[in-house]
Amino acid sequence: MKPPYSRISAIDLKSGTILWQVPHGDTPDNVKNNPALKGLNIPKTGRGGAAITLVTKTLVIAGEKGTVTMADGRTGAMLCAYDKATGKQVGSVYMPAQATGGPMSYMVNGVQYIVIAVGGNINGKPQAQFMAFRLPNENAPKAKKGGPRAPNPEDQ
Repeated sequence: MKPPYSRISAIDLKSGTILWQVPHGDTPDNVKNNPALKGLNIPKTGRGGAAITLVTKTLVIAGEKGTVTMADGRTGAMLCAYDKATGKQVGSVYMPAQATGGPMSYMVNGVQYIVIAVGGNINGKPQAQFMAFRLPNENAPKAKKGGPRAPNPEDQ
């Protein structure tokens, strides 16, 4: 089967035309590591599975289905943010397992959070968990050094 294996599409609901489409999800390991493709630079192909999106004023946010081996050797998936007008990926944060639900957003004391359910094989054990990411905010307490950061949606 030819890629893209999964993509997110923006459709103009007045005209029915596709405004943009982007592959959602990194290239699966079995494709990246296929001996017949050795030496080729394979762009992001997306991974199977329907993406559940959170749409804000300026962003489309979705977690990846399935996991891949990252460049640093970790296995996981990404929570990705795309520019709503262009489809360009503007940010991503690591998750130790695939998304098993859609991203949700809430605010506490003027600070916006994105929460997503993830599950699968985490650190060698089957697990499920919620992950929460605090969006950058000048008034929020500083994040712990090395902690995950999500892109600023400009519409907090």
